[in-house]
Amino acid sequence: MVKSTRHAKYELYYHIVFVPKYRRSHLTGKTKERLEAIFAEICEDKGLELAESEVMPDHVHLFIGSPPKNAPSLIVNWIKGISARKYNQRYDDRVKWTRSYYVGTAGSASKGAVEQYIAEQEGGDA
Repeated sequence: MVKSTRHAKYELYYHIVFVPKYRRSHLTGKTKERLEAIFAEICEDKGLELAESEVMPDHVHLFIGSPPKNAPSLIVNWIKGISARKYNQRYDDRVKWTRSYYVGTAGSASKGAVEQYIAEQEGGDA
């Protein structure tokens, strides 16, 4: 769904994947539930849309929608940094993430959608 800010229309979604330090398979049970809640909390606080989340035993997949003002690297830093800090403050067991991550873009702008947007702008002020 196309969203808008005061000066932009956008539909930006990022597929983000990252792993815990030492690739330990411990993201299960209560840890998984707690992390999913923390990811949702972070997205709400930062004005992001958490479209999908899947916490696997040894890695995390997130599908996040964001306004264009947020760089993908900033979103990843927020998610990883804040989630580790919040989790480690709230619970006895620890979560640490590796420094690496994968991020890919996903959008659904077709040639027709771009043409329609351009046609709508004709006659309007830029």
